[in-house]
Amino acid sequence: MVWNAGSPLPGSNNMTRAVFDGVVIAQSDDVRVVEGMSYFPLDDVDQEHLLESPTTSRCFWKGKASYWHVQGRSDVAQNAAFTYQHPWPLARRLVTDRVAFWQGVEVVEDEPRQVRRRDAG
Repeated sequence: MVWNAGSPLPGSNNMTRAVFDGVVIAQSDDVRVVEGMSYFPLDDVDQEHLLESPTTSRCFWKGKASYWHVQGRSDVAQNAAFTYQHPWPLARRLVTDRVAFWQGVEVVEDEPRQVRRRDAG
């Protein structure tokens, strides 16, 4: 299945989690996929597990990215979370106030919920 950049994950009423080293770092049913990366709303991220990093990078159409290290139970994933604090105009509606994960942070989506029908009778 193919979906447009910035659209919710298919079955978007399902919960999606970012997990590292046995810890749920983020959990949301409002995840946007942009260029293959899942962006979680900042409010749905457990910021106690994010450690500030001096690392930055630039994307030609999203702007300057700022990074965090992600703290698990006993391990730290270096520069494994990032955000665009002031995204450029083309990306504003897609990534503003959102965090993406990589570098060992696993993004998993719950299985679609089955709706049970009751038979008449």
